[in-house]
Amino acid sequence: LPLIQSEVASHGWMTDTQLVDFVAVSESTPGPFAVNISTYVGMVTGGPLGAACATLGVVLPSFLIISLVARCFRSSPIVQGGMSGLRPAVVGLIAAAVVSVGLTVFFPGGVSLDVVQTPGFLVALGVFLLSLLLAFRKAHPIFIICLSGLLGVGAGLLGLI
Repeated sequence: LPLIQSEVASHGWMTDTQLVDFVAVSESTPGPFAVNISTYVGMVTGGPLGAACATLGVVLPSFLIISLVARCFRSSPIVQGGMSGLRPAVVGLIAAAVVSVGLTVFFPGGVSLDVVQTPGFLVALGVFLLSLLLAFRKAHPIFIICLSGLLGVGAGLLGLI
């Protein structure tokens, strides 16, 4: 997600709000997140050919590298060490993405105390906390996604967001 965010922002393909909206859609649809979002960005910027190129650009390098590593170097101590080093980096990248997306969701106009008092912030915080609680109670992710979507629709219909 951090790589996708930086590329989309640096090329001006969509706003942060548009990206966060599509992150929500990509996370709730079947398939890998990176493939879903790159296909969407490719479609927005280059039509069907752009979608195909973006999808291949995301899938093909990883597929080739993982196939090569799995076939030739699976038991190598160098590969095992590399994987041990990559795990914490991945956790750090996910944490950075959580902070970045969280700032866009909770503070769309920038961080200020005024935002904390808005109905939109309170609705987003409530949905977030409920989702977190349900996730820790091992509720099915599809249930959490559907419930969150329904709460968002309800808040929108009530004019809270």
